[in-house]
Amino acid sequence: MKFQWKEGNQAELLINGSQYFPDVFGAIRSARREILIETFIIFDDEVGQALKEALLEAAARQVRIEVTVDGYGTADLGAEYVAELTDAGVNMNVYDPRPRRFGVRTNLFRRLHRKIVVVDGEVAYISGINFGWDHLPDKYAMGKQDYGIRVRGPIVEDIRHAATALLLEHHAVEELPQSLVAPSPVGQAAMRLAIRDNHLHRTDIEDHYLEAIRTAKSRLLIANAYFFPSYRIWRELRKAGRRGVDVTLILQGRPDMPWARMFSSSLYSYLLKDGIRIYEYKEHPLHGKIAIADDEWATVGSSNLDPLSLSLNLEANLFIRDAKLNREIYDHLVELIENSCHMITPEAAEKGRWWRAPLMFVSFHFLRHFPLSAGWSPGHISRLEPLTPKAPPNKRAMD
Repeated sequence: MKFQWKEGNQAELLINGSQYFPDVFGAIRSARREILIETFIIFDDEVGQALKEALLEAAARQVRIEVTVDGYGTADLGAEYVAELTDAGVNMNVYDPRPRRFGVRTNLFRRLHRKIVVVDGEVAYISGINFGWDHLPDKYAMGKQDYGIRVRGPIVEDIRHAATALLLEHHAVEELPQSLVAPSPVGQAAMRLAIRDNHLHRTDIEDHYLEAIRTAKSRLLIANAYFFPSYRIWRELRKAGRRGVDVTLILQGRPDMPWARMFSSSLYSYLLKDGIRIYEYKEHPLHGKIAIADDEWATVGSSNLDPLSLSLNLEANLFIRDAKLNREIYDHLVELIENSCHMITPEAAEKGRWWRAPLMFVSFHFLRHFPLSAGWSPGHISRLEPLTPKAPPNKRAMD
């Protein structure tokens, strides 16, 4: 189903793991009935251990817990970690587990990239933040700059529906309680959940971005980790710049994956010519997927603006109309620009253009059609399987 706008919600921006993890773990520790988690990665590190301890405490209170991880992102989670949780009654599932070939993970595409937490049907989180040390930039030099959002209100019901629908679709559970107590209006924010899958919702997130870009009147401010957008988004951003909208992009300047910056930088010259300002964030790897338009619209979630997120992965973003949240995000990103970013000049963008221009042309047009060819293989039919200590994802991936 396509979700509709819902009024009466409350949103709080959570910046980096230092704010996100304590908030999420606190909600888990206060859970009374149900915890639903979807994530790309769980590491068995200080963050993963804190998550495990919070889940074990909840399981001891007889809270029903469903944890779903991705078979690629969480390929190295050990059997002991899994056993502790499953022995305590936590239901764990792995999305699309596949064997390694010559030591290489083969499940590269169509990943479960959503990051969702729902507790008791009352509070929910959507973010780009995985459960690992690398989302603690205050503590680690290569910790990633990223964002999550905590929400209360009627929108929580939609987020819970999306999480339970994945379990039911893949028969990971026979049934879940159809509804808990319906959340009451608690705030002024209007919100709409958008998911991306490979069936009925292939372009939902992209369509919301396009609507915001096309209707923007004064400003667009986008901070996105892996920026190599669809032709439609690229074209509409340039149109917005030409019609006088203040379009600003914050992209990776200290990338965790150098190829990502190479692709993004190949677009710089074209974007700058249309009046778009581009900044590279230098302090830490940027992992955020956050944007605002004008004075009210905002989005936070898991979707990058690249072919994997827009055309292959399972993603989830919240789209929000809330002037207060919009202003909070704007103030934070402006501070980031002033203190931690380097502005890209036309002269800098032109350096090496003789070889980047052909690369951009070939890459851009190849990646526009790649998702279609990637879907030809029957190996890309997704599935969800129980994650057990006898066959944790690292064994599934290596045997």
